[in-house]
Amino acid sequence: MGTGAPVIVPGSPGAAARTATPGERVGRPAAATVASDVRFAEGMIPHHRQALEMTSLVEARTTTETIRAFARQIAAAQTPEIKAMSAWLTELGRPIPAEHAHEQATGYGMATQEELNALRAARGGAFDRLFLQLMIRHHEGAVKMAGEELAGGRDQRMRMMAKDVYSGQSIEIARMRQVLEKLPA
Repeated sequence: MGTGAPVIVPGSPGAAARTATPGERVGRPAAATVASDVRFAEGMIPHHRQALEMTSLVEARTTTETIRAFARQIAAAQTPEIKAMSAWLTELGRPIPAEHAHEQATGYGMATQEELNALRAARGGAFDRLFLQLMIRHHEGAVKMAGEELAGGRDQRMRMMAKDVYSGQSIEIARMRQVLEKLPA
């Protein structure tokens, strides 16, 4: 991976610099991974998968461009996040949650099987309303999970992921609430 060029590590003020040894990590040492980091990734992967399942229903069930735009944005953000968290778990030697782990997951705003079935059956305005209601609650759960990671996690990559989830989904919640308020009853 490297270029073979030497890496010069500066010494403290007034001290001589040195050349880093091959494979040496230069800079701040990585924070040790803690259980909170693993819980975040293992919980967020199935959580994101359920969001992708819900967004996959949008195209065939609505004609509302705003709802379609939400679905595209959610899929564009969460698909790479799943890949990144899966790769991170693999690096740790941890299994990636099973494809349908979200079906057994509860809490954190997860939709029940009955709610998902109702969403699958809905069309038009009824679909739009239910999609937004479920996705707002789902995002609120993700924000809570991200907050827990930020409070107790130590791994830099998982904390950055949590910050992205927290900020991005908080913004989406506000936008979805605005759209929901304007939908006909």
